[in-house]
Amino acid sequence: MPELKLAKLPDRTPVKVAITVTPELHRKLQAYAELYREQYAEAETVPVLIPAMLESFLKSDIAFSKARKERGRNSAQPTAEPSPRSARARRREAVEPSAASS
Repeated sequence: MPELKLAKLPDRTPVKVAITVTPELHRKLQAYAELYREQYAEAETVPVLIPAMLESFLKSDIAFSKARKERGRNSAQPTAEPSPRSARARRREAVEPSAASS
């Protein structure tokens, strides 16, 4: 089969993360959303802005970028996420406990 120019798309399944913030941080986030609305003439909610803020923060963190690159070169480093196969196996074992002992 010929290799396509476009690589397989990465997993784009959204992951919901719930966080608790201090009242002061909440006020700052609301103020940011207000300034965003004034700047761009479009209202966006704090929950919509937070993922973009986090992406921007992570992209600008040079130490984080270097650490990720270094870990990528060193295959001995454990990965933070389990492989999809092991996750699938764990789900199967949870649903079919007898399959795990067979």
